[in-house]
Amino acid sequence: MGPDKGTGVDQYGHTISLAPFLGVIGTPPDEPGEHSTTPPRTLGGGNIDCRELVAGSTLFLPVTVPDALLGIGDGHAAQGDGEVSGTAVECGMTTRLTVGLLPSPPLPSPHAVTRAGRITFGFDADLNEASARALDAMLTWMTSLYGVKRATALALASTTVDLRVTQVANQAWGVHALLPDDAIR
Repeated sequence: MGPDKGTGVDQYGHTISLAPFLGVIGTPPDEPGEHSTTPPRTLGGGNIDCRELVAGSTLFLPVTVPDALLGIGDGHAAQGDGEVSGTAVECGMTTRLTVGLLPSPPLPSPHAVTRAGRITFGFDADLNEASARALDAMLTWMTSLYGVKRATALALASTTVDLRVTQVANQAWGVHALLPDDAIR
């Protein structure tokens, strides 16, 4: 057991599987002043805390500020969906990223392509609104991907898209909509 075997052991002897990812990946908002990294943002990402964003994922973030910097950090060795106790298994990380600019991304809001599938995000103080934002973005993506009308995308999403609570811990609800790659053929 241990990190080189992909597991961690707590002081009570409980063994868990490790799946490292960065909790914070984001660009600054288009507002002057200092900004907290605690809440995730609809534009620019930030403290997304989505455990699906592991090595090999592609995360698309809006850039709303000229010459914006990309902030990363908050390494997690393991976390359940929701980060329900307010923290994960925090860890230091050495991270290698490839960063590029895409003039016409699939969506204007944060979204990702991961091993688990395509992901869209919703963040809001209200869980219903966060869920609606994540689903709305996924429906927009599905209409483009499959060449269908929105009503058809909604019908397909009802049987293929999982809504998951990404987080409850950072001053805003986070919800991600997940469409597995093999869900629609």
